[in-house]
Amino acid sequence: MSILFDEKNMTFHLYNDAVSYIMAVLPNGHMAQLYFGRKIRHKEDFSYLLETAPRPMASYFFEGERTLSLEHIRQEYGVYGNTDYRQPAVEIIHRDGSRVCDFRYHSHEISAGKPQLPGLPATYTEDGSEAETLTVVLKDPVSGISLYLNYTIFWRGGIIARSVRLSNEGTKEVHLAKVMSLCMDLPDSDYEMMQFSGAWARERYVKKRRLEQGCQSVGSIRGNSSHNHNPFLVLKRPSADEFQGEVMGFSLIYSGNFLAQVEVDTYDTSRVLLGIHPDWFDWKLEPGEAFQAPEAVMVYSWEGLNGMSQIFHRLYQRRLARGVWRDRPRPILINNWEATYFDFTEDGLVQIAEKARDCGVELFVLDDGWFGARRNEYAGLGDWKPCRELLPDGIKGLSQKIENLGMKFGLWFEPEMVNKDSGLYREHPDWILHVPGRSSSHGRYQYVLDYSRPEVVSRIYEMMSEILRESRISYIKWDMNRSITECYSPALPADRQGEVFHRYILGVYDLYDRLTREFPQILFESCASGGGRFDPGMLYYAPQAWASDNTDAAERLKIQYGTTYCYPVSSIGSHVSVVPNHQVNRSTPLYTRANVAFFGTFGYELDLNRLTGEEQEEVKKQIRFMKEYRLLLQFGTFYRLSSPFEHNMTAWMTVSEDQKVALVGWYRMMNRVNAPYARIRLKGLAPELYYEDASAGRGYYGDELMNLGLLTSDSSSGEVIGDIKPGCDFDSRIYVLKAV
Repeated sequence: MSILFDEKNMTFHLYNDAVSYIMAVLPNGHMAQLYFGRKIRHKEDFSYLLETAPRPMASYFFEGERTLSLEHIRQEYGVYGNTDYRQPAVEIIHRDGSRVCDFRYHSHEISAGKPQLPGLPATYTEDGSEAETLTVVLKDPVSGISLYLNYTIFWRGGIIARSVRLSNEGTKEVHLAKVMSLCMDLPDSDYEMMQFSGAWARERYVKKRRLEQGCQSVGSIRGNSSHNHNPFLVLKRPSADEFQGEVMGFSLIYSGNFLAQVEVDTYDTSRVLLGIHPDWFDWKLEPGEAFQAPEAVMVYSWEGLNGMSQIFHRLYQRRLARGVWRDRPRPILINNWEATYFDFTEDGLVQIAEKARDCGVELFVLDDGWFGARRNEYAGLGDWKPCRELLPDGIKGLSQKIENLGMKFGLWFEPEMVNKDSGLYREHPDWILHVPGRSSSHGRYQYVLDYSRPEVVSRIYEMMSEILRESRISYIKWDMNRSITECYSPALPADRQGEVFHRYILGVYDLYDRLTREFPQILFESCASGGGRFDPGMLYYAPQAWASDNTDAAERLKIQYGTTYCYPVSSIGSHVSVVPNHQVNRSTPLYTRANVAFFGTFGYELDLNRLTGEEQEEVKKQIRFMKEYRLLLQFGTFYRLSSPFEHNMTAWMTVSEDQKVALVGWYRMMNRVNAPYARIRLKGLAPELYYEDASAGRGYYGDELMNLGLLTSDSSSGEVIGDIKPGCDFDSRIYVLKAV
């Protein structure tokens, strides 16, 4: 790992064992992008990578010459208005109305480790040897604004973490209209763009398109990263697949409005922009103030999509998630929501917990409906006091009863919302985001608290922390069930209303930070009507997230498959629920529901008392299996093998670090008749090791499994006669392979 600066040619070369990143200072002081890709040897002069030529209709930076046109140079941080006509990375409105900036190289610094970003989630290091950071300082000589471009290269893997800070060192205020966290200019457009889009109950579906001239983008202006699009995109060569070829991934560590965009110009160069969405963003920057943009992470892999994903998994699992739960296998839980909804009593909850305890469940979670006047979705949000009619001894008493059973206790909150039928709203009707004199839109009969106001955040913190201090709580499910409308804060002046969306998310981060610092032993799981805020920003505070409100096993294959392109299995909240499923009314086998949920944090979303005795025994076996293998399932090296978006059969697998144990998940949606024989090629095994499949009574060498494949033929290959057990729709198996 190294960052080298050649003063003669004014070039920077960042490289480690996997990747090189090269940039240079142009004659006009701007920064040019020369190369991002597989590691190359260092040499003194990379200036030949900067190509310039006169072009028709171009504008040129220097009087009398016709080569330096920023429109035709790959840049590090493009600015509109001085010969570059592409979408800019930054836009600043000066007091005189001008939007032109001229950021020129001023200085740079190379330091060990990685600095923290104040008030924002970001990747981190535990000592200075893990990474090096380059900070390039650019200055606009007219306005006095300084632009700090930060690049961190980690000691291994194709990872570059980037962030941007703007400091007003001039004498006049300015307005920041656009501040992207990442601008990446690529020399060609021969890529397929992958995005991860959907809606409630079908989050992070894989979408793919060829890059074309013009802009292609995804984003959110909903106040949260959203169910609809994820702050993550992939560029892959058309020939690249899961296991080979050049792939780049771009991920934003942020939970609010975002834009992920690729612009292809008519010369087929590509500009990637990633950062806070500029719509509804306007940040007033007074003299002496600075603005820190969120961090963006770029990953490069020449080993296909799986190679890219595994780099993200390791980074986000070990150097984004934090705290005591970062490396620990997650407890097997049962949540009462789909078992009872709002209709529960304390005795009924204890009965659910007792049966779960008998089956081996470790954590009981009480979901919505335990507080204030919350008997339905119309009332109670904001009044974080236990309802004594339901819980005579409060959360303190119930949590003690659950712990007396030998289990841990968890609790649901939705701290960012309020119902109008609540004591908090009646006391502070001005504490919601709203425009005075206009009607306020509701979502699920709730309104968004104004987290841009510190006093609002502090009040919620006081109520939550009081319950956490007096009770025995080991887990919190933090929900957020609507997007933002009427984004206006009466507490801010008119010229700062463009700051509300971002200040809101900073308030959410502040509350998370205060709670996780005071209660470091609590496991937090983020939730936003399921997957509405499944993003890296949340993983910094909560190492796992509820992937979707859709608990149907067949639908979850797509949701979890798409999620793994960026996010580790240990972050994916996944439960076994009742059938017919509450979201799609589909019935799937109990074993398939578990086989899908195993590849996540694992738990149950039902009342085990309502299962038959045979089903309860099956649940006990599932829990024993999960306890034996959950470290491998949640923290092993994960491979996608066959996509549910392309095939009737889905497959994935996880391999232990020493390559001695592998678990393969195999899932078939529709059963087949007289079908071909089937096999699937595995990945990540040691070629020379001999693996035994105890359930089949067979053994295979690793090279055999990876080249010939694992046989998955069953009764669908042929005719079902005699004692042959027929298959079924929504069938599945888990193959356990151990080296002997």
